[in-house]
Amino acid sequence: MTTSKRFLAVILVVFLLCLVGCGKGPEKGKTSAKRTLVIAVVPKGTTQSFWLAVKAGAEDAAKETGARIIWKGPAKETDVAGQKRIIENFINQRVDAIVMAACNEKALVPTVEQADKAGIPVITIDSGVKSNVPKSFIATDNIEGARQAARTLAKLIGEKGEVGLIPFVKGAATSNMREQGFKEEIAKYKNIKLVSVLYSNSDIMQGIRATEDMLTAHPKLAGIFAANEGGAVGAARALDMRGLSGKVKLVAFDAAQAEIDALKKGTIQALIVQNPYKMGYEGVKAAVAVISGEKVPARIDTGVSVVTLKNFNDPKIQQLLYPTKLSKG
Repeated sequence: MTTSKRFLAVILVVFLLCLVGCGKGPEKGKTSAKRTLVIAVVPKGTTQSFWLAVKAGAEDAAKETGARIIWKGPAKETDVAGQKRIIENFINQRVDAIVMAACNEKALVPTVEQADKAGIPVITIDSGVKSNVPKSFIATDNIEGARQAARTLAKLIGEKGEVGLIPFVKGAATSNMREQGFKEEIAKYKNIKLVSVLYSNSDIMQGIRATEDMLTAHPKLAGIFAANEGGAVGAARALDMRGLSGKVKLVAFDAAQAEIDALKKGTIQALIVQNPYKMGYEGVKAAVAVISGEKVPARIDTGVSVVTLKNFNDPKIQQLLYPTKLSKG
């Protein structure tokens, strides 16, 4: 074979290889599946019905966006160290985003900053952190919700008498804001005196003890504001045990089934109801948007409603009271 023929043969082989290679390239592109985004959702706790509603919302948003969520949180809302470990593990796993409700607004700041440095965007829901790192904070206006609780309780007791306050975890942003809002608003009533502030640590038994201690120290107590489910259920049980149901007025945050039952029974007179389903839903949607390079609002208010027996059967109120029924799963 002459040199020219050998040269032509080489050119022909290269041409054929190019055709084969070019033919396969597009096929690989067609068959390669889009990677599923993995979003860690870390609540403050996992046992209360509030967090189950958050989970339902997060799961529905994941289905809509094609993402996958990993749900994991501490067993108790006071377990700050446990929540930090959970989030640190997710950072090490290189999840695509973290949606979280902080057990403590200050203690979780270094962990949130660690996620941000690792290139993992953080969305906070329900309870935020003292940091500008999170891309969005999605929650109730807790101060305004507590002010509504104060106004509702004041009306129930005729705008006079002694009242008690049961926040939940000192240092948790939501607890702090509800305490602040209630104190600021109740102080506007010159004939109402806030005589006791005791924490429930989101625990029913501690809520019972706090209520018992209030009633013992202040036998003329006219009303109580319990700032979350644990304190509310505990307070309702304590009032029932003492035969004070309906006599000492009780306004409570959240809408667990036990709280709804106490409202129907007359032990609780009003519930300050959030929208935890929306928190979980909007949290995951915001995380997916951020990963996609979209801008999201720095603050999303999920709203709050005052629920009494008068508006209990309103369809919109029923949706708030039974949010997991909204779930498409």
